[in-house]
Amino acid sequence: MTVIQVKTTEHKQAVRMIRERVFVEEQGVPRNLEYDTHDETAIHLLVLDEMNRPVATGRTRPYDEQRMKVERVATLAATRGKGYGGELMRAMERVARREGRTSLTLGAQVQAIPFYQGLGYAIVSDEFDDAGIPHRTMEKKI
Repeated sequence: MTVIQVKTTEHKQAVRMIRERVFVEEQGVPRNLEYDTHDETAIHLLVLDEMNRPVATGRTRPYDEQRMKVERVATLAATRGKGYGGELMRAMERVARREGRTSLTLGAQVQAIPFYQGLGYAIVSDEFDDAGIPHRTMEKKI
């Protein structure tokens, strides 16, 4: 597997395809909530499997002086449980360190909390609603 920073039109289209399938089709997130102004400025990462097929994506952006915010983490349903999400998150940590940050923050869907806890993230908020899906804020020092 390979994790790349998205720069080409082809890779941008792959990111959109993954987000459409996971968030819009599977989870019913309205398109107008899925895409926002941060898409233009965030650092997008794309995971390619061993056959060079896009399987997972996420974005990160500066949050404050010490933290980067991780958003839109998605893995195609057929490829979940194969380590792609964990590798994506480790790449997000490398980006944050490169950007001079010491921690990451994210809004985790409640059903994904065990995944993030397994990577060392801790819950730091009560439950809140985002696009009709229960979330909690989680953070990790890196």
